[in-house]
Amino acid sequence: MRMIYFVFLVAFAVVVGAFAFQNDRIESVTFFNQSKEISFPLLLGSAYALGMLSGWTVVGMLRRSWQRVTEDGRLRVA
Repeated sequence: MRMIYFVFLVAFAVVVGAFAFQNDRIESVTFFNQSKEISFPLLLGSAYALGMLSGWTVVGMLRRSWQRVTEDGRLRVA
């Protein structure tokens, strides 16, 4: 089973590499009137990483909120 996972991981890496190679162009990104030119694969990779980071943060906050709401509110004295 690990071999199948490895094959899928290698296939995914090949597809991502081919995408990055075929779409290697320069894009202009502007933020607060400052413009910077970066490669398109780097732009997509950083947007994906920031999306994952923010998604994990939101899921973590929801999980902690759910645990606080569902925990027993009574104090336990030993």
